[in-house]
Amino acid sequence: MCEVRNGCAFFNLLVQKCVKSCMDTSTPVEVKMGRPREFDEDAALEAAMRVFWEKSYEGTTMADLTGAMGINRSSMYAAFGDKESIFHRVMERYLGEPMDYIRQALAQPSLAEVVAGLIHGTAEFLSMRGNPRGCLLIQGALACGTDAEPIKQAMIDWRKSGEAAIKRRLQQAQSQGEFPAEIQAADFARYLSSVMAGLGVQAANGATRTELRRVAEIALRCVETAFQSIK
Repeated sequence: MCEVRNGCAFFNLLVQKCVKSCMDTSTPVEVKMGRPREFDEDAALEAAMRVFWEKSYEGTTMADLTGAMGINRSSMYAAFGDKESIFHRVMERYLGEPMDYIRQALAQPSLAEVVAGLIHGTAEFLSMRGNPRGCLLIQGALACGTDAEPIKQAMIDWRKSGEAAIKRRLQQAQSQGEFPAEIQAADFARYLSSVMAGLGVQAANGATRTELRRVAEIALRCVETAFQSIK
């Protein structure tokens, strides 16, 4: 019995010494950091935007995205999330710099400059070299299946938001006596949105920059004629 007790005491002493030795060690503990990302997130989003722009939301596969972004699927999920999350990030990007001509047009001092900036700006934007045909805001998810319904609704909301911004600018012009009171600002905003969307469809059909410019010029003449008839 005494031998058992002595054995237990020796074992406890040995454990205590090991613990103390570990605590007293001066050897620094190496902390391994996560592996840094080896790709440019901005460039990856730009590539994803162009894929969605060309193929639409439903037409784009995960293989399309990983191939264009130059990353594997696990890296894509870790950095951006699933396909829907990536599309939302892409649309934020698209509504930023690429569509900035709309904000610039709405900031013009006169109504004539606003309208010309919107219509001519759309024709120029849609015919820029290097960009996919058409407008992502129109063809990204205009018609889709049930699974993509949230994306379709988000696209509707984005388009309505743009139309609402045009309407507010027209109401401002109306309050300043620059826009005919006989025309509803909402109706004219819808008309301008329709012209811009129509240019997007023509661009997707393969219309050249010269052809889009001619269409834009005709649309502006129609607006001027309509305003003159009211005056």
